[in-house]
Amino acid sequence: MTNIIYFLPMASSHTHPHRVAIVAYEGCQLLDVTGPAAVFGAANEGRAKPVYDVEILSPDGGAVASNCGVALHSRKIGGKVGSPPDTLLVAGGSAGLKAAMRREDVRTWLRKVAPRARRFGSVCTGAFMLAAAGLLDGKRVATHWASCRHLADRFPAVTVDADALYVVDGKVWTSAGVTTGIDMALALVEADLGAATANLIARHFVLYARRPGYQSQFSPLLQAQTEVDAPFAALIDWMQDNLDKPLDVPTLAARAGLSERSFYRKFTEAMAKTPAHFVEALRLDAARTLLAKGLPLKAIAGKVGLRTSARLGQAFERRFGMAPSLFREMHTIG
Repeated sequence: MTNIIYFLPMASSHTHPHRVAIVAYEGCQLLDVTGPAAVFGAANEGRAKPVYDVEILSPDGGAVASNCGVALHSRKIGGKVGSPPDTLLVAGGSAGLKAAMRREDVRTWLRKVAPRARRFGSVCTGAFMLAAAGLLDGKRVATHWASCRHLADRFPAVTVDADALYVVDGKVWTSAGVTTGIDMALALVEADLGAATANLIARHFVLYARRPGYQSQFSPLLQAQTEVDAPFAALIDWMQDNLDKPLDVPTLAARAGLSERSFYRKFTEAMAKTPAHFVEALRLDAARTLLAKGLPLKAIAGKVGLRTSARLGQAFERRFGMAPSLFREMHTIG
């Protein structure tokens, strides 16, 4: 039995569906296309008239084979440019992306259409195609963590945020790798229809949580879980659950069953950070989440083990380049 989701009315006065165009090409990352498309499609469920009209475009049109072999039906871009889409997104990929970037007709079409769209952007490495068309100069953008340095080196006029899941800079929306396209699409839906609708879609997709754009692509905890051997992984799990307690080298070394000198050396080698720097990163990541929930600075400082709001403010501004109060103002969950 199919469950129908009933969403709230559209928050704008549009009488026609919001047109979404997603640019694909041979070898594109399938989820970069289908993830956002599924979010926009879900927003149409239970409505008398669709809110979104999603179309897949490609350089040559027809069936486009994705990176996993699943073919996508697409319409050819180019030719006479009519009314632009409301939202234009470019999917990411690898070898196929390089071939598409080399096509002057694709770059020319993007330069004509993207500035006329209400908003445009990319998922994952799709940012390279927009940058190649000169559409990201002077913008702050996100892309897959493995491609951040390459994007920054190849296009020095673009500011690459290697930490964010997705970035909004004016009308330009860019996301990091693969699944973050879903996070960004939910944020786009929220901008159009409100948070309640976006949250209902997220619940329907059985997402663990809606991830805000400022959340790191790789948290210290995730890095530990993927790169560290079992003894340190277990220790870091414990650290995450005890941020309000003293987490100095003597305490951590004793818990790891090592001498202080041996623990410091082995931990630093494994994590490429000293224990003190790693602990601070854990605490500030936790503080960022609590700030978005609107908790007072003093309470947050106590919960994450930074003790005073002044100490929290100094450490937070040093790492994120802004005061905690400004971050909270920008990201408080409604």
